[in-house]
Amino acid sequence: MSTTPAGISAAAQALLAALRAAGLEPPDVDAIEEHRRNVRAGFEPWVQRTLADFDGTIEDIEIAGIGCKQVTPHGWAETGGGCIQYAYGGGFVCGSPYEDLVIAAPLARASGMRVVMVDYRLSPEHPYPAPQQDMRQVYPALLESCGAARLALAGESAGGNQALGLLQHIRDSGLEAPRCAVLLSPWCDLGNRGDSHDFNHGRDPTLDRNWVEIAAGLHAGGHPLDDAGISPLYGDMTDLPPIMITSGSRDLLLSQALRLARRLRAAGADCDLRVWEGMWHVFEFYPIPEARASIDEIAAFLRRYL
Repeated sequence: MSTTPAGISAAAQALLAALRAAGLEPPDVDAIEEHRRNVRAGFEPWVQRTLADFDGTIEDIEIAGIGCKQVTPHGWAETGGGCIQYAYGGGFVCGSPYEDLVIAAPLARASGMRVVMVDYRLSPEHPYPAPQQDMRQVYPALLESCGAARLALAGESAGGNQALGLLQHIRDSGLEAPRCAVLLSPWCDLGNRGDSHDFNHGRDPTLDRNWVEIAAGLHAGGHPLDDAGISPLYGDMTDLPPIMITSGSRDLLLSQALRLARRLRAAGADCDLRVWEGMWHVFEFYPIPEARASIDEIAAFLRRYL
C-alpha cells in the first residue's frame, strides 16, 4: 500500500521523501551547540533563497533590552502599518530568528506587516520561565509603539506555546490585548498527550516522540509538565482575541491543535482551525506550494483584524 498522501503537490511529495531519508537528530544536552549549528546549516539554503526574494529591510534591533530581528516589507508605514510579535520554534532548545526568516519574510510580504521576532533564551542554559520572560518584556514596548489595534502575536511550535502563553499573561496582567494571534503547529502541551503522538510517530518526517520528550524535559527544568505556564493548553482560555491555528494531517502535534481549538471554542473564543492534508509539523517552513498557500491564508486572517 502506498504511504504517499493523496492530493499533495509533487514538490511536497519529493520533500517528504527527502526528509524521511535524512532522519531526525534528537537534541543532545552534551552537544547542544553542535545540534543548533546543524539545524541552522540545514535551513541555510532556504534562508538564502528567502533573502534573495525579499523586498524590504531586515535588521537586528533591541527592544526593552531583548534582542530581536525586525522584518519590514517595502511600503510599510510607521503610522498605520500592522506589526506582528513573532516567536520562533525549535522546542525551546534550538532555532533562532535567523532560521525563521523562511516564515517571517514571506509573511511580512504577504500581509504587508512588520514582523518582530524575539530572540528569546533557550534551554538547557535558560529553562522555564526565561523564554516566557523575554517575550513578556518585549510586548509592552511594542504595545506602546504600535498600539493594540495594529498589533498581533504569532509563533510556530514552541513559538506557538510562547504566543498562547503570552496572550494569557496579557489578559491576566490587565494589558491591552493584540487584535488577533496565529499559532502554527503549536506545542502547547509539553506532556505530549493525544492520539497523534502515536499515529503520527514515524509519519511526521520532522518530529517524533523521542525528540519532543527530550526537549520538554530540558525546558521544564523539573516543573510539572501540566503547569499552565509550561503548557498553556491547560491555562484559562476566556477573553482571548481571535486565534488562527494551522497544522497538518501528519503533524505529530495535530492532537494538541485539535484539543486547543476545542478548548478555545468552549470558552467562547473565535478560533479558525486549518488542518492541511498530508502536511507535517510546521510545513510552512519548507519551499512547497502548500506552505505558500498557508502563509497567504494566515496573511488574510491578519489583515481581517488589523
